[in-house]
This record gives sequence, C-alpha cells and structure tokens, in this order.
Amino acid sequence: MDPRASSGYTPAPRMVLPPAGWAPQRIVLTAPPRELPHQDHAGIDEAERRATLVTRAVGLVAAAVLAVLLLVLVNQQAG
Repeated sequence: MDPRASSGYTPAPRMVLPPAGWAPQRIVLTAPPRELPHQDHAGIDEAERRATLVTRAVGLVAAAVLAVLLLVLVNQQAG
C-alpha cells in the first residue's frame, strides 16, 4: 500500500520547461567611462623625492643608534 495515498498528500506537479527563446532579448546600456582627474606629475615627483629623503634620513639615524648601542655593549664587555 502506498503511504501517500492514506495521508492525502499529493505531490507538486511536474515542472514543464518553457520553450526555447521565450524570454525577450535583454540589452543593458552602460554609461560611458568617466574622465579621470588631472594628475600633477611634477608634484607627484616632488612628493616622491621628499619621501625618499625622509626614508633615507630615518635609516641613517637608526643605523647610527645601532652603532652607538653596539659600541656601548662592546665597551661594557671589555671593561
């Protein structure tokens, strides 16, 4: 005996696929790309030069501090 027959359950009807080409053609129009803002190449080069100068200065200060600490450590070990 089929258990569905006694419970009164009826399953959903079988799905029928729509015919090919039933949907209308979709054409999505996009906006043209916006114009990029003007870049100040001379200003960018100057900022990059200043950043390089600061980076090198910080590196030199760090190297000098490490050299002083190394000298202090060596002098403590020797004395």
